[in-house]
Amino acid sequence: MMRVSIGIFAAFLFLLSVYVMPALALVPDEVLVIANRNASKSKGLASWYMQKRQIPKENLLLVFVTDKETCSRETYLKKIVPPVRRALDKNRKISAIVTMYGLPLKISSPGMTKKEQARMDRLTVQKKRFDALKEKNEPLTEEQKKTLNQVNKKIKQLKTSTDKAASLDSELMLIKKEHYKLNFWLPNPFFLPWRSQKTAIDKSDVIMVSRLDGADASIVKRIVNDSIEAETKGLSGTAYFDARWKDPGQKKVSGYGLYDKSIHNAAGRLKKEGVTVVLDDKQSLFQPGDCPNAALYCGWYSLAKYVDSFTWEKGAVGFHIASSECATLKGKNSHVWCKKMLDNGIAATIGPVGEPYVQSFPLPEVFFNFLTQGKLTLAESYLVSLPYLSWKQVLVGDPLYRIKINNSL
Repeated sequence: MMRVSIGIFAAFLFLLSVYVMPALALVPDEVLVIANRNASKSKGLASWYMQKRQIPKENLLLVFVTDKETCSRETYLKKIVPPVRRALDKNRKISAIVTMYGLPLKISSPGMTKKEQARMDRLTVQKKRFDALKEKNEPLTEEQKKTLNQVNKKIKQLKTSTDKAASLDSELMLIKKEHYKLNFWLPNPFFLPWRSQKTAIDKSDVIMVSRLDGADASIVKRIVNDSIEAETKGLSGTAYFDARWKDPGQKKVSGYGLYDKSIHNAAGRLKKEGVTVVLDDKQSLFQPGDCPNAALYCGWYSLAKYVDSFTWEKGAVGFHIASSECATLKGKNSHVWCKKMLDNGIAATIGPVGEPYVQSFPLPEVFFNFLTQGKLTLAESYLVSLPYLSWKQVLVGDPLYRIKINNSL
């Protein structure tokens, strides 16, 4: 399993400054828009968006699937994969897909294979034997305790390694590849820190995917209108970064520490560019009212409990690093960050549909560096900062959105 381990941040930041995306400059002709004939307003929103962005009418693909937020793997394979592949074969210029309001958000797991289930059954039998001894109040020997710990560890590892649930959008990023393993995640060959490493996926297998979605159709229209207006007038406001610890400097870090360090790096780079930056490195989160005129945001960790600290500028982009923050975009009583940020005015955000593990999030310094340079679009900035595919993450926003920094930012 590949890991992000960046100890020498100075060298990495140098790479950011010189790296140029090969053969990527997303334009409207290269965008395929997918809408659901079975969902109210999906086709109409797709046509409206395509007109706004001057995407050719022939780049609209209509599918007929459930309008619920979750579909089965069988539905994905039978009703979405074939028409999308036909559309891509017909138009080889396509390099990005937009999934419209009304399409499923996530794909459920097809379950374990017979071999995987047999292994789980054997482990479960072993565990039950020890549980039976506990129920009889028979003390376990040290050797039995050791064996039980090993069994519990193997059960946990097997459940993790056979996780086959994914976001629809992350799976679509590999729509061009015929066969690949569904268990867990697959390394993204476009992820900048792995640009010189050999991965199981070729760059030619990958396509960009972004979603135009929200609690209702008006949010979709606002996302697009705000993005276009920000491109024209420039994005104004303040960049807010919510770390939890002090900057470790040159100390080698990984896991949570790596992402916290990356938040510091993102803030530092923007500050050097003259952007107004507020960096909080205390354990507590930004509180209500702390973040007026928010243009950019990255922080963590408040699980499924959005803290309404922000007034979002038109065209604002941000994401919160926490589990399952894009588990729903429609749930009326949900307080997951993606939904609430979109409800409250953000133009683009990122989040997972299930437990993603921290190292699967876009690396903040990579994402915000390319996004604010203005050379790459939102979808392209996401592509080079995203570590894994066939997994949980979702990008919500106009893929063609190209940030123009206003001098007041």
